[in-house]
Amino acid sequence: KRLGNAVDPFSTIEEHGSDPLRWYMITNASPWENIKFDPAGIGEVKRKFFGTLYNTYSFFALYANIDGFSNKDAEIPFNERPEMDRWVLSLLNSLTKEVQKHYENYDPTRAGRAIQNFVIDNLSNWYVRLSRKRYWVGEYTNDKISAYQTLYTCLETIALISAPIAPFYMDRLYRDLKKGISGEDVASVHLATFPDFNEQYIDSELETRMDLAQRISSMILGLRRKVNIKVRQPLNLIKIPIRTKQEEDRFRAIETIVTTEVNVKSIELIDADTDTTIVKKIKPNFKALGPKFGKMMKQIAAAINGMDQEAIGEFESEGEYKLNVDNQKLVLSLDDVEIAAEDIPGWLVASDGKVTVAMDVTITEELREEGIARELINRIQNFRKESGLDVTDKIVLSVQKHEAINSAIENFKQYIGSQTLAKEINLLDKLEQNEARYVEVGDDVETYIKIEKAI
Repeated sequence: KRLGNAVDPFSTIEEHGSDPLRWYMITNASPWENIKFDPAGIGEVKRKFFGTLYNTYSFFALYANIDGFSNKDAEIPFNERPEMDRWVLSLLNSLTKEVQKHYENYDPTRAGRAIQNFVIDNLSNWYVRLSRKRYWVGEYTNDKISAYQTLYTCLETIALISAPIAPFYMDRLYRDLKKGISGEDVASVHLATFPDFNEQYIDSELETRMDLAQRISSMILGLRRKVNIKVRQPLNLIKIPIRTKQEEDRFRAIETIVTTEVNVKSIELIDADTDTTIVKKIKPNFKALGPKFGKMMKQIAAAINGMDQEAIGEFESEGEYKLNVDNQKLVLSLDDVEIAAEDIPGWLVASDGKVTVAMDVTITEELREEGIARELINRIQNFRKESGLDVTDKIVLSVQKHEAINSAIENFKQYIGSQTLAKEINLLDKLEQNEARYVEVGDDVETYIKIEKAI
């Protein structure tokens, strides 16, 4: 304080709130360790964790209120729920088990980090995003009930296991869930019982498959960014080399999830040992090899440079490679080498070590038109929100003609209508600008759209 570098806790709490401050300090470093305090870090926690959790609850509450969900329907049996629900509940029970262990070991830092990763990466960015359409559909089916029950359970459990670190926020979340959705007048989350985990719900194979789907999707989205192809622009094909029946089964199980997430029409699984579409190249990582193997480095480097495609593939798959140098048995790790795929004309290739993907970047006219339709849908949905329309309101859509988008609208009229609740879509020569909205659809395509609530 004498040096003027102290942080005023009261002004910090007033600006950010006590729970974001507490969460930041606990998850940043263990309580017994020094912390490099940065107010910007509190803002990041507030935005990424608390903001994401708030948005997830808001999404849930919006559609639960529309459908009248009150968590009083007969519970859909776990084994009858869709795979996406079983996956997130498996992760939730794994998380509860892990967090309970950390709390019992007086390690709130790891507990908070695990909760934060689950909420941001798995609950919001994966489960909710991939399940959105289940909440949008009109019929109150078992699938929709399962989606509501699953998300309710996730939010309730997060409130319970996070309460020791963020007591005020989680108390509000818990009471809003109980009273606002279930109609239960509960006193506080701090008077509730800490949740138990159910080992029977934990499916490690399912978690492995979904982790694989997330990794593949991340690589494909990274390739899209590399060449500036938006996710709304559909692409035709992904190729993935495989070696075992287990790999094939896992990829087939997640195929629909991946193609939907990255907006690609299909996935082709190719034999990693016989298909020559994807060619790998390998070279020694001398910075890693030198300290480990010293004088033997040159011989090891020669062995690495002499690896064929099958050997490289096995190395990637196993994560290690055994070789014999001067009658010494050595084991190389993936850190000892650099593996990359050679460029293929019209394709982009990425690898994260064990998985390699190749993406066809050729955009046909049909794919281009579908991309335009998706861009237009995005503009219409934004217009709907800003116009104050209810999510269930049907509309009449008018679009000013533009030679770059006319055929796309005609060919994908039914799809545009189903996504925007447009009962009628009109392509007009001219729209009065004071009644319409200016929009950009794709690169250098400007037009006007008008929406009216359908009668």
